[in-house]
Amino acid sequence: MSERDDDEINRRANEKARKRKAVRDRMLATKTIEKGLLIVHTGKGKGKSTAAFGLALRALGNGLKVGVVQFVKGKWQTGERHVLEKFPDQIEMRVSGEGFTWETQDRARDIRAAEAGWAIAKEMIEACRGATPRYDMIVLDELNIVLRYDYLPVAEVVEVLGNRPPGLHVVATGRNAKPELIEAADLVTEMTQIKHPFRDGVKAQKGIEF
Repeated sequence: MSERDDDEINRRANEKARKRKAVRDRMLATKTIEKGLLIVHTGKGKGKSTAAFGLALRALGNGLKVGVVQFVKGKWQTGERHVLEKFPDQIEMRVSGEGFTWETQDRARDIRAAEAGWAIAKEMIEACRGATPRYDMIVLDELNIVLRYDYLPVAEVVEVLGNRPPGLHVVATGRNAKPELIEAADLVTEMTQIKHPFRDGVKAQKGIEF
């Protein structure tokens, strides 16, 4: 290919790029609403909590304050907890879970733990009202799990989250998100599992699963 041919290819590519930018600029000019989002991470694939804590770290990097309630993984000494606890002025982490249901084997205790976590979540949400909100983002880790097992009334959860303060972001994680929560959400991402090493006998890895 000659230098002249390369120049022509580059010219065409640059022209296409300029047109794409013009289209995108026009589209962005129509996006004027600023609000707190209700975000749901669900699906059978790995990465739901990982993505939520990535958002929490991004919020911290922007000087925002974050509240976290962990509904299921209470006994896990997770890496994200150790990291985030190093920012006590910006983040508050609360744990109500006592482990997965197959570990506790006590439905009544699991319901009490879920109710305790939900009480903390509602307290955090209420603390965001007024001129000086305590948090800019609240992560409700594995909320979808306790809703799936009907440990909490989904109608109440959806109502409270729907009536959150206008600027507050809330992130709910866990597979099998309830349709009512999906309907109420502003942003829903479903993680799809293609391959997982657990199927090949690989146990949970430090730094990957916890």
